Amino acid sequence: MDLDQLYQDILLDHSRHPRHHGACAGETHRARAENPTCGDEVEVHLRLSPEGRVAEVTFTGQGCALSQASASLLTTKVRGKPQPAALVLANQVHRLLCGEGLPPAELEALGDLQALQGAARYPQRVKCASLAWQALGQALSRPGGQAGA
Repeated sequence: MDLDQLYQDILLDHSRHPRHHGACAGETHRARAENPTCGDEVEVHLRLSPEGRVAEVTFTGQGCALSQASASLLTTKVRGKPQPAALVLANQVHRLLCGEGLPPAELEALGDLQALQGAARYPQRVKCASLAWQALGQALSRPGGQAGA
């Protein structure tokens, strides 16, 4: 199996079987991002621990397979991370989606998130793949954690 097929399989799996979709008990942070041109919308819900770690993360929303797969991948990667590390990860994914070359060690550390890099070849799809990450950044960067709600 070639790398493109592997990445496509990862995205299809997350689209068909989204992880952590739904409400977040004890939510402390959330933000919503949407793409009005296509109707995609994603809301990221988080519960931070007193130590500032992402104790729980879920998403809600609707949209194309890519936007929902990206949100599902987000929930699997930021759970348990300290808030600053989650923001760094959101920035790395943004750079990946914009077609910026990441150093090999950073790229490898992204694991399954590398599946999103194919979106950079299709500028109209970058917004779809970045919605959840944009919402994550907004939620974690705003005082009180509520944005676009």
